[in-house]
Amino acid sequence: MDQYVVVGNPIAHSKSPSIHKYFAEQTQQELTYSTLLGDDVQFERQVRDFFANSGKGMNITLPFKERAYAMCDVLSKRAEQAGAVNTLLMSENGDIFGDNTDGFGMVRDITHNHGRVLTGKRVLILGAGGAVRGVLEPLLSEKPESVTIANRTVEKAQALAEHFDCLASTFEGLEGEFDIIINGTSASLSGNLPPLKDELAGSKTWCYDMMYGKERTVFLQWADDHGGKGADGLGMLVGQAAEAFYLWRQVRPDTASLVALMRKQMEAS
Repeated sequence: MDQYVVVGNPIAHSKSPSIHKYFAEQTQQELTYSTLLGDDVQFERQVRDFFANSGKGMNITLPFKERAYAMCDVLSKRAEQAGAVNTLLMSENGDIFGDNTDGFGMVRDITHNHGRVLTGKRVLILGAGGAVRGVLEPLLSEKPESVTIANRTVEKAQALAEHFDCLASTFEGLEGEFDIIINGTSASLSGNLPPLKDELAGSKTWCYDMMYGKERTVFLQWADDHGGKGADGLGMLVGQAAEAFYLWRQVRPDTASLVALMRKQMEAS
């Protein structure tokens, strides 16, 4: 049976095995998908050994996305732009192909699952770390009117803005109401919120948090308090996994039913 694995450290918390098991059953694909605790010293050897033993594909999570990127013989355009990969497969000629499906998963969740249009919109994205870099190329391909990257350390935002040809700002320097605000910081996980001005969101603003949880995140609560609407990143998690599954199996699974099931399970826990 074809073997797939997700590598990270820590990894026991990963939802990837249950997600891919659901996809395999839904699409009638025979495969196994398991977790592998990445070794800080031996990570590259772990990857090579997996493929040498007839492994078909890998997902890569923290903290190994940049190291996996450096191992690839061939990269997708979106992986090149992201500077990191979350999906590996072995080509027929033995080359390791790397892709980054995070941005695709987010954009598809926003446009397909939530029916939001990014084209022609004024977009603000919070944070300038790896999570933000990973989604900028697919986001910009939707041709928004503008994308502004805001970060506490403005130099990091400026470096990304220069690379991707968009705008950069401190949080204090932001002005006016945005159509779409995307939180790419991990602040929501600790119940914190970047210092956002009241004027940035209004009744027409739609907010998206890359993080997700059982309760509505503090960022989405801020959106609610300012008359906006929004959604968390559970659909992004499922969407990036679906795109990896498609790369490996050439079958695109339906994600809406799994997002609904996972949401129900979280609320019941």
